Amino acid sequence: MLLYDSFNRQINYLRISVTDRCNFRCTYCMPQEGVQHIAHEHILRYEEIIEFVRIAVKYGINKIRITGGEPLVRKGIVQFIEMLSQIKGITDLSLTTNGFLLEEMAPDIKKAGIHRINISLDTLNSDNFKAITRGGSVDKVVNGILKAKELGFHPIKINVVKGIQTEQEIEELKKFALQHHLELRFIQLMNLKHGVFSRVEGGEGGACHSCNRLRLTADGYLMPCLFNDIKYHIRTYGYEEALLKAVNTKPLSGTHNLSRCFYNVGG
Repeated sequence: MLLYDSFNRQINYLRISVTDRCNFRCTYCMPQEGVQHIAHEHILRYEEIIEFVRIAVKYGINKIRITGGEPLVRKGIVQFIEMLSQIKGITDLSLTTNGFLLEEMAPDIKKAGIHRINISLDTLNSDNFKAITRGGSVDKVVNGILKAKELGFHPIKINVVKGIQTEQEIEELKKFALQHHLELRFIQLMNLKHGVFSRVEGGEGGACHSCNRLRLTADGYLMPCLFNDIKYHIRTYGYEEALLKAVNTKPLSGTHNLSRCFYNVGG
């Protein structure tokens, strides 16, 4: 059985946020003082996510992306990826990361079953990178990208949030992407609460008329739209009912989201 929403869009893509924690404090994502994290008991266990995915796959979900926060900071993430990769019916298993831990973890996640990676990189300027991330190292991220390339991840997509760097820095990113055969995607600054969103340049995100995705938050809420407050807790409704409700109530396009932030919904 395949999933179609009320606007005849086939829903086959599930983004899974495994944690709201991150080793960066990016200026456009969270306040400088940090955030109050979701209590441990509310975070879905890996076994719960796996069981939900098994049901979703029976309804035609075949594309999975693992997100955060920063997914590589969650303990046991490699084993979780391996469990996901063994579910028959998943044809596309990907991960979004800030790249800080990628150099050392890329071999393990490649072996576990990740097909492709999106990496956030807003500038190659070390001072600006440190300012944007509030302390991150651009060299570590670049080393992670090069390691992923060496291991044969393809495609490797670089996510760039626009408006927080100079035009010269944009040109440097373009040259870097061209040199290393990376796909560059530009994302406009967005605001969930005010409903400010747009198409991703070089990607499919933000194209409401063809949106095929659902989002599962780290604390168990299934959301049919990033820019909407509609959500169903999979523990409360049960996995199958939550899935069907989310699909059936998926809006034609986003408006605003007053209950979530990017760091705890997976972007």
